[in-house]
Amino acid sequence: MKENRIGLWSLTALVFSSMVGAGIFSLPQNMAEVAGVRAVLIGWGITGVGILALAASFLYLSRLKPELDGGIYTYARAGFGELVGFFSAWGYWLCATIGVVGYLVIAFAALGSFVDTPQQVWFGEGNTQAAFIGESCILWAVHWLVSRGVQQAAMFNLVATLAKSLPLLLFVLFACYYFDPVTFAQDQAASTLAVPVSEQVRNTMLITLWVFTGIEGAAVLSARAKNKRDVGTATVLGVVLALLLYVLISVLALGILARPELAALPNPSMAGLMGHMSGAWGKALISVGLIVSVLASYVSWTLFSAEVPFSAARHGAFPAIFLRQNRNGTPIASLWLSSLTVQFCLLLVWLLGKGYTNLLLISTSMILVPYLLIGLFLLKLSLSGQGNGLMRIVALVASGYGLWLLYAAGVEYLLLSLLLYGPGLLLFLYSRRQLVDGKKLNGRERLLAGATLLSLFPALWSFCYQ
Repeated sequence: MKENRIGLWSLTALVFSSMVGAGIFSLPQNMAEVAGVRAVLIGWGITGVGILALAASFLYLSRLKPELDGGIYTYARAGFGELVGFFSAWGYWLCATIGVVGYLVIAFAALGSFVDTPQQVWFGEGNTQAAFIGESCILWAVHWLVSRGVQQAAMFNLVATLAKSLPLLLFVLFACYYFDPVTFAQDQAASTLAVPVSEQVRNTMLITLWVFTGIEGAAVLSARAKNKRDVGTATVLGVVLALLLYVLISVLALGILARPELAALPNPSMAGLMGHMSGAWGKALISVGLIVSVLASYVSWTLFSAEVPFSAARHGAFPAIFLRQNRNGTPIASLWLSSLTVQFCLLLVWLLGKGYTNLLLISTSMILVPYLLIGLFLLKLSLSGQGNGLMRIVALVASGYGLWLLYAAGVEYLLLSLLLYGPGLLLFLYSRRQLVDGKKLNGRERLLAGATLLSLFPALWSFCYQ
């Protein structure tokens, strides 16, 4: 079996690529629609502190607990027990697998903007028969790529990340050149929105809520890293680069067009802005960049979704079949599970169209609980006397930011996510029965399992009557 080891820059590219996907191309319009300059700057300031604290938490944990491979799952398991660890892994896997479908759909929707005509719609919003066939082809092409080895897939992602970064950097350069201080200074409080600045700040943070999902990428693949110390470094580097790019694009855009004009742009608004500055070729370049960006992000998330069941199976939280690797060292059983799940979801997109959106939102919200557990685990370690005062401050900020993420996502979707945790609990109990020692749930685990099962009733009622 081949050794698959990933270096610092490939790990950094995985973190960066998983965070910078499709959302950045709509960010100028999204921000301008709900806030003015002042609120955008405050919102990014608060988000920046929170996300950097979360990145620093991964850095500290990779230094304090270098023996814990798998990040999201192993940190939750070490800090709060095996059932909590399983729920973290299960929720993360569902988010990574179901959520990644959106990348394929967005890519073909963007392609449709080039080839669709009023007389002939080929790809539409990514939910036509032609889109389904094209998305399925890419799905299995990436499946083959990852099966060739995690290192090869990570290298492919590094090249794709560099390619998708070029249009984004070109946009920043054009935006710096065309930036008008007078336009930027106009109505910075966005009085035309008739919304207090504090409410505008909250609205901007609801947009930034999802843009950093993927921060955990290096930690998830820590067992594949050439050097364990690279895991924390790659996380911080990836977050800093993504944060810098997000801030530059959303702030500079407010100096190119007045806020009302920017808010009226169709998405992806970055393409419209680039067309305003450079003409049709710039708009086309950004549209191509969008397609490359989402496909690179898709590769990153495929690697993550294949790794988590494999990591959990090593501790008996997932069935033993997911321990299987091929001769290239790829967790092949996990990869098949993820690819078949994506294929099923693509079928739902084709058959149900926008009816798939609720499932996407529910599954995506499941990644927020693991983020909170990261901050809480570091806080637990710091309170036990490990680390220093700075680490404790970082842990408190990261935990507070994790709680904010859960609040901002909304109680409704967190409640509905219990419908997906229920089947996971059955999988966990089955996996436990496979263990030689026949390990049983302890008191706290039985209490948590019982609460999860009881919560299924209000969750089901909410789903049926929403």
